[in-house]
Amino acid sequence: MELSRREFLKLSGAGAGGIAVLGLAKPRVTQAQGPTEIPLHKKIGETTTICPYCGVGCGFLVASENGKVVNLEGDPEHPINKGGACAKGGAQFQLGAQNPLRLSKVLYRSPGAADWEEKSWDWALEEIAKRIKSTRDANWIEKDSAGALVNRTEAIASMGSASLDNEECYLISKLMRALGVVYLEHHARI
Repeated sequence: MELSRREFLKLSGAGAGGIAVLGLAKPRVTQAQGPTEIPLHKKIGETTTICPYCGVGCGFLVASENGKVVNLEGDPEHPINKGGACAKGGAQFQLGAQNPLRLSKVLYRSPGAADWEEKSWDWALEEIAKRIKSTRDANWIEKDSAGALVNRTEAIASMGSASLDNEECYLISKLMRALGVVYLEHHARI
Protein backbone atom coordinates (compact mmCIF):
# COMPACT_ATOMS: atom_id res chain seq x y z
CA MET A 1 0.00 0.00 0.00
CA GLU A 2 1.44 3.38 -1.03
CA LEU A 3 0.62 6.45 1.02
CA SER A 4 1.30 10.02 0.14
CA ARG A 5 2.65 12.30 2.83
CA ARG A 6 -0.75 13.96 3.19
CA GLU A 7 -2.54 10.61 3.61
CA PHE A 8 0.03 9.48 6.17
CA LEU A 9 -0.49 12.62 8.23
CA LYS A 10 -4.29 12.24 8.05
CA LEU A 11 -4.10 8.63 9.23
CA SER A 12 -1.62 9.50 11.99
CA GLY A 13 -3.84 12.31 13.24
CA ALA A 14 -6.91 10.12 13.15
CA GLY A 15 -5.08 7.36 15.02
CA ALA A 16 -3.80 9.73 17.70
CA GLY A 17 -7.25 11.26 18.06
CA GLY A 18 -8.84 7.84 18.44
CA ILE A 19 -6.37 6.85 21.14
CA ALA A 20 -7.00 10.12 22.99
CA VAL A 21 -10.79 9.67 22.79
CA LEU A 22 -10.62 6.10 24.07
CA GLY A 23 -8.39 7.18 26.96
CA LEU A 24 -5.63 4.77 26.08
CA ALA A 25 -2.98 7.48 25.98
CA LYS A 26 -3.27 8.17 29.71
CA PRO A 27 -1.79 5.40 31.87
CA ARG A 28 -4.21 3.83 34.29
CA VAL A 29 -3.15 4.17 37.92
CA THR A 30 -4.34 1.80 40.58
CA GLN A 31 -3.90 2.17 44.31
CA ALA A 32 -1.48 -0.75 44.45
CA GLN A 33 0.72 0.40 41.59
CA GLY A 34 1.04 4.10 42.24
CA PRO A 35 1.81 6.56 39.43
CA THR A 36 3.54 5.18 36.33
CA GLU A 37 5.44 8.40 35.68
CA ILE A 38 9.12 8.05 35.06
CA PRO A 39 10.95 10.14 37.67
CA LEU A 40 13.32 12.79 36.31
CA HIS A 41 15.70 12.39 39.22
CA LYS A 42 17.16 9.18 40.55
CA LYS A 43 16.30 8.27 44.12
CA ILE A 44 19.87 7.49 45.14
CA GLY A 45 22.09 10.18 46.70
CA GLU A 46 21.73 12.95 44.14
CA THR A 47 23.18 16.41 44.51
CA THR A 48 23.68 19.43 42.30
CA THR A 49 27.05 20.79 41.25
CA ILE A 50 28.58 23.27 38.84
CA CYS A 51 30.76 22.22 35.90
CA PRO A 52 34.41 23.11 36.64
CA TYR A 53 35.63 23.52 33.08
CA CYS A 54 34.78 27.05 31.99
CA GLY A 55 33.29 30.23 33.35
CA VAL A 56 29.73 29.60 32.13
CA GLY A 57 28.63 27.76 35.29
CA CYS A 58 26.43 25.00 33.88
CA GLY A 59 24.58 22.91 36.46
CA PHE A 60 24.87 19.15 36.77
CA LEU A 61 23.21 16.43 38.83
CA VAL A 62 25.63 13.97 40.41
CA ALA A 63 24.15 10.65 41.52
CA SER A 64 26.19 8.71 44.04
CA GLU A 65 25.78 5.37 45.70
CA ASN A 66 27.96 4.28 48.63
CA GLY A 67 30.31 7.22 48.10
CA LYS A 68 30.89 6.49 44.40
CA VAL A 69 29.63 8.57 41.50
CA VAL A 70 27.33 6.39 39.41
CA ASN A 71 25.87 9.00 37.05
CA LEU A 72 26.39 12.57 35.96
CA GLU A 73 23.92 14.52 33.83
CA GLY A 74 22.84 18.07 33.09
CA ASP A 75 20.43 19.62 35.59
CA PRO A 76 17.14 20.33 33.77
CA GLU A 77 16.18 22.92 36.43
CA HIS A 78 19.42 24.92 36.16
CA PRO A 79 18.79 28.39 34.65
CA ILE A 80 21.98 28.45 32.56
CA ASN A 81 22.13 25.15 30.70
CA LYS A 82 18.60 23.74 31.38
CA GLY A 83 19.93 20.18 31.33
CA GLY A 84 22.21 20.55 28.31
CA ALA A 85 25.95 20.02 28.36
CA CYS A 86 28.85 20.72 26.05
CA ALA A 87 31.16 17.86 25.05
CA LYS A 88 33.60 18.71 27.83
CA GLY A 89 31.00 18.94 30.59
CA GLY A 90 29.08 15.92 29.36
CA ALA A 91 32.23 13.79 29.46
CA GLN A 92 33.07 14.60 33.10
CA PHE A 93 32.14 11.13 34.27
CA GLN A 94 34.48 9.52 31.75
CA LEU A 95 37.35 11.76 32.85
CA GLY A 96 36.82 10.98 36.53
CA ALA A 97 38.95 8.73 38.68
CA GLN A 98 36.14 6.18 39.03
CA ASN A 99 36.04 5.34 35.32
CA PRO A 100 37.13 1.68 35.02
CA LEU A 101 38.60 2.34 31.55
CA ARG A 102 40.93 5.10 32.75
CA LEU A 103 44.63 4.27 32.78
CA SER A 104 45.95 4.04 36.33
CA LYS A 105 49.53 2.96 35.67
CA VAL A 106 52.41 4.64 33.88
CA LEU A 107 53.17 2.97 30.57
CA TYR A 108 56.52 3.74 28.91
CA ARG A 109 57.85 2.70 25.54
CA SER A 110 61.55 3.36 25.16
CA PRO A 111 62.84 4.70 21.82
CA GLY A 112 62.84 1.97 19.18
CA ALA A 113 60.95 -0.52 21.37
CA ALA A 114 57.75 -2.20 20.22
CA ASP A 115 56.27 -2.98 23.64
CA TRP A 116 55.09 -0.83 26.51
CA GLU A 117 56.52 -1.43 29.97
CA GLU A 118 54.99 -0.52 33.31
CA LYS A 119 56.87 2.09 35.37
CA SER A 120 56.26 3.69 38.75
CA TRP A 121 54.89 7.21 39.16
CA ASP A 122 58.08 8.22 40.98
CA TRP A 123 60.17 7.12 37.99
CA ALA A 124 57.90 8.95 35.53
CA LEU A 125 57.87 12.25 37.42
CA GLU A 126 61.64 12.14 37.91
CA GLU A 127 62.18 11.39 34.21
CA ILE A 128 59.87 14.21 33.09
CA ALA A 129 61.62 16.70 35.40
CA LYS A 130 65.07 15.61 34.13
CA ARG A 131 64.05 15.96 30.50
CA ILE A 132 62.45 19.38 31.00
CA LYS A 133 65.53 20.66 32.86
CA SER A 134 68.03 19.33 30.29
CA THR A 135 66.00 20.70 27.35
CA ARG A 136 65.56 24.07 29.04
CA ASP A 137 69.25 24.36 29.95
CA ALA A 138 70.45 23.32 26.48
CA ASN A 139 68.16 25.84 24.72
CA TRP A 140 68.09 28.79 27.11
CA ILE A 141 68.01 32.24 25.46
CA GLU A 142 69.14 35.00 27.79
CA LYS A 143 69.20 37.87 25.27
CA ASP A 144 67.61 38.29 21.88
CA SER A 145 69.41 39.44 18.71
CA ALA A 146 68.93 43.10 19.70
CA GLY A 147 70.58 42.50 23.08
CA ALA A 148 67.37 42.80 25.11
CA LEU A 149 67.05 40.51 28.16
CA VAL A 150 64.39 37.86 27.38
CA ASN A 151 65.20 34.81 29.62
CA ARG A 152 63.21 32.21 27.73
CA THR A 153 63.34 28.87 25.96
CA GLU A 154 61.79 28.15 22.59
CA ALA A 155 62.45 24.39 22.74
CA ILE A 156 59.51 23.56 25.02
CA ALA A 157 55.83 24.11 24.32
CA SER A 158 52.77 23.55 26.47
CA MET A 159 49.37 22.50 25.17
CA GLY A 160 46.42 22.50 27.58
CA SER A 161 43.93 19.67 27.78
CA ALA A 162 40.15 19.46 27.62
CA SER A 163 40.04 17.78 31.01
CA LEU A 164 41.60 20.74 32.83
CA ASP A 165 39.48 23.17 34.79
CA ASN A 166 40.19 26.90 35.12
CA GLU A 167 42.33 26.54 38.22
CA GLU A 168 44.52 23.82 36.70
CA CYS A 169 44.99 25.89 33.53
CA TYR A 170 46.02 28.87 35.66
CA LEU A 171 48.60 26.84 37.61
CA ILE A 172 50.04 25.24 34.47
CA SER A 173 50.40 28.63 32.77
CA LYS A 174 52.18 30.02 35.86
CA LEU A 175 54.58 27.06 35.88
CA MET A 176 55.31 27.36 32.15
CA ARG A 177 55.97 31.09 32.43
CA ALA A 178 58.27 30.47 35.40
CA LEU A 179 60.20 27.97 33.23
CA GLY A 180 60.53 30.58 30.46
CA VAL A 181 58.22 28.79 28.03
CA VAL A 182 56.83 31.17 25.40
CA TYR A 183 54.83 28.68 23.32
CA LEU A 184 51.91 28.31 25.70
CA GLU A 185 48.50 27.41 24.33
CA HIS A 186 45.24 25.70 25.23
CA HIS A 187 43.28 23.63 22.74
CA ALA A 188 40.08 25.55 23.44
CA ARG A 189 41.62 28.59 21.73
CA ILE A 190 42.76 26.74 18.61
